[in-house]
Amino acid sequence: MTTSGKPLSVAVIGAGMAGRSHAAGYRNVNTVFGAGLPPVRLAAIADANVALGEDAARRYGFEKALPSWEAVVEDPTIDAVSIVVGNALHRPIAEALVAAGKHVLCEKPLAGSLEDARAMAELERSAEVVTAVGYTFRRSPGIAGIRDHVQRGELGDLTLFSGRYWCDYATDPRGPLSWRFKGDAGSGALGDVGSHVIDAAEYVAGPIVSVSGAVLSTQIAKRPLPLGAVVGHNAAPVSDEFGEVENEDTASFTATFASGLVGTFSVTRTGFGLPNGLAFDVLGVGGRAAFDQHRPAEYLFDDAQPDARTRGARQIIVGPNLPYFAGGVPMEAPGVGASNADNFTYQARAFLDQVAGVTEPLPACATFADALRTMEIIQAVVASARNDGAAVAVPPVA
Repeated sequence: MTTSGKPLSVAVIGAGMAGRSHAAGYRNVNTVFGAGLPPVRLAAIADANVALGEDAARRYGFEKALPSWEAVVEDPTIDAVSIVVGNALHRPIAEALVAAGKHVLCEKPLAGSLEDARAMAELERSAEVVTAVGYTFRRSPGIAGIRDHVQRGELGDLTLFSGRYWCDYATDPRGPLSWRFKGDAGSGALGDVGSHVIDAAEYVAGPIVSVSGAVLSTQIAKRPLPLGAVVGHNAAPVSDEFGEVENEDTASFTATFASGLVGTFSVTRTGFGLPNGLAFDVLGVGGRAAFDQHRPAEYLFDDAQPDARTRGARQIIVGPNLPYFAGGVPMEAPGVGASNADNFTYQARAFLDQVAGVTEPLPACATFADALRTMEIIQAVVASARNDGAAVAVPPVA
C-alpha cells in the first residue's frame, strides 16, 4: 500500500467520454471527504487517438498523453490505472498492469467474453494489488439511500423489483458501426447498460438466483461503416457501405432473487428521447421506493403513515442525511443537486482509499469477482432467450 507521505500517481487508459469521467474523478478526489489521501499526481492519459488523448490530458490537468496502453504499463512511476477502452481489451491490459504491480480500476462490463472475465477473476485471487470495477451507480446518494431503507427493513418483506435502463444513443440508423455493435449476444445493450441495472438490483435487493422469459431483439440490423475514429456515442462521418449489427439493441427478462423476490428487467439503446434512463422501483409489504437517473437529486419513498390521509409517495431530496453527500459536495445543502460526475469522483476516491490504505475508507468498490457474477447473469439471460424463455439458474455467489 502507498503511505500517506508519498504521492499517488494515477493514469487513465482511454480518452473517450467514460475515460474523461474517470480523469475528472481523479482530479477531484482530494476535494471530497476531508484529508486522508496522499497527494495525487495526475500522470498520464493514454489513447491510440493521440489528439484525443492530448485534449483530455489538457482539459483534466494530466501531465502528458501517451500513445498506447503499453506505455502506461512500462512507466514505473504510475501506481494506479483506470481501464476505459473496448471490452475485448480489458483482459490483456489488466493482466499486464497487475504483472507490473499497478492497481487497476476497470470499467464494466468486466470483459468481452465470459472466458476472459473468469480469467480476470482468477487473476484477482492471486493479485497483490487492488483490483476493482466501475459500477458507478453504487455511489449515487439516492440509490445508496434506498439500499439503506431496504437493509433496515423499512419496506417490509420485498415483493417486486422492477428495473430498467432505457437509452437513446443508438436510435439513429445512420449512427456508425462502432465496436459497441460487435460481439456475441449479450454484449449489446444487455452488457453495456444492462450490467448497471443488474448490479444496482443486487446491490439494493440481494443476489439473483435464476432468470427466465428472456427476449433479445435488434431494431437496426445494419449500420454504416465509420470513416474515422468514433468517440463514445458521438456521431461520426460514415461511408455508403453498411455492416451487420451483431448484438442486441433491446432485452427483457424476469428474475428470482434468493429472498424469493421477483424482478422484471428491460434495457434498450434504441429508446427515443431517453438519454440515460436508469430507473427502478422496489416494492414491499410495508413501503416502496423509486429512483430515476434523469432526476438524480431525489427519490420517491412511501410507507404506512399513521394517518391514512397523509399517505402517498414523498419526494426525498438528496442532502447530507444520505450516503456520500455529506463531505462530497462543496455546498452541503439539500436541493443543490447531485450528478453522474459526482459519482465518478466518489468511485475514484473509494478506489484510491483502497490503494492507499486510509484509516476510514469509503465503502470498497466492486471487485472483478462481482463483475464476473454480473456477466454470469447476462449469460443466463442469453441462454434463456435461446431456449424460448426457459428458466436458467445463475451460479451461486462465490
